[in-house]
Amino acid sequence: MNETYRTILGLRAIREFQDRPLEQEDLDAVIEAARWTGSAKNLQNWAVIIVRDREQIERVAACGNGTGPLLAAPVTLVLVQEPGAYELDTGRMSQNIMLAADALGMATTCPITLHQDGDAARVLGLPPGWRCRYAIALGYPHPTARPKNFGGRKPIEEITHQNSFGP
Repeated sequence: MNETYRTILGLRAIREFQDRPLEQEDLDAVIEAARWTGSAKNLQNWAVIIVRDREQIERVAACGNGTGPLLAAPVTLVLVQEPGAYELDTGRMSQNIMLAADALGMATTCPITLHQDGDAARVLGLPPGWRCRYAIALGYPHPTARPKNFGGRKPIEEITHQNSFGP
């Protein structure tokens, strides 16, 4: 099994971070990986807002439920979609961010939903029609950090179907 494949299978969301700022070089590398994410028709119709200000992180976190991990990390990456963008492209960018951070010794949460995306748009000053639905906490993992609620995966037979859905 090659290293990339092992990394994909071993990636876990972490919710406990060290109390120290990210090195700019590490943050830049994660953003570069996000920038190189593929997108439909190569439109790249997204943006990333890097939030380090604690009060702004609190305002962003208030736009969703279960956003506590954003408060635990030194940086929140807010994923923004331009009008007409595909949400799948934002998901692809999320995965690149998560894999790059892991490869560089950092940790991320899974994408955290900002349920009140209209509020998030106002908090972040987005132009009309732009949407912010997800944020990712980013930092260096706390030495005792462990994934929460990790129970493995369903068997392949439960998630795959051949030629059509069902028997």
